[in-house]
Amino acid sequence: MYVPLIAGLALALTATEPVPAAAPDTAHQVQLDHRGQRVDVTYRSDVSVTHRQVGAVGAPGRPSALRCAWQASVAVQREARHPAGHVLARTVSAEKPLTGSRPGWCSTQKDAIAQDVAARSGTMREHLLAVAARDQDSLVAELDAAHDRVRG
Repeated sequence: MYVPLIAGLALALTATEPVPAAAPDTAHQVQLDHRGQRVDVTYRSDVSVTHRQVGAVGAPGRPSALRCAWQASVAVQREARHPAGHVLARTVSAEKPLTGSRPGWCSTQKDAIAQDVAARSGTMREHLLAVAARDQDSLVAELDAAHDRVRG
């Protein structure tokens, strides 16, 4: 009688495990003019999905409350290559991760969750482009600082 309850509590406390998920169209390339030289900039989305088992297996004849809650965090990696040899890298994390839930065991739902994440690739692409747009001023400031250090 207490076994399903104890098993359910143990499942709810299971630690999350990051699992990388591939999303289509995860790179965005731009060219920036800095002091008369072309800087090649690449922004890449890095998606990490965590799974957490919640709920409990139902007793015989009762429905199961077993679910796999997932969360996809999107980090944008920026790499800027200046002709003078400067390589400026930076990581920007998403403000709000994508979340969802699937019935059953996490171990059997990972493929379906990967499809759920891929279905939201448009949202991830919008985030990537927004980060790239917001990053322009910071990148110019970093390039100026790198250029001044080399000259000074």
